[in-house]
This record gives sequence, C-alpha cells and structure tokens, in this order.
Amino acid sequence: MPTTPVRNGKFASFMSVQGSNQSYLSDRYDRRLRFQKLTRVATFLAATAGFAWVAIESAQALSFF
Repeated sequence: MPTTPVRNGKFASFMSVQGSNQSYLSDRYDRRLRFQKLTRVATFLAATAGFAWVAIESAQALSFF
C-alpha cells in the first residue's frame, strides 16, 4: 500500500513540530465576510436614502417656485 502524506510518519512529525495541527479559525473568516456584506448593505441603504432626500428636497424646491 503506497503511503499518502496523511499516513506518512515523517510528514506527521514535521507538521506537529511546525505547529500546523491547529485548526483554522473559520469563524474569524466568516465574521469578516458577514461584516463586509453588512457594510455594503449599509452603504447602499445610506446612499439610497441620501439620493431620495435630495430628490424630495429638489422637488419641493421646484414646486415652491
């Protein structure tokens, strides 16, 4: 049976010496993605609200004159 990198004892000992057996913190990555999405949505909503405010104020100013 051929050895694979997972079953190779030298590779496993190398990984344990390097400290690579720690699991990757995917929660931090997912939190960053959620924050970026929330930031994009908030920016879009703020820009839409600003545009609507300018449009309403302009319409009121034009109707005044």
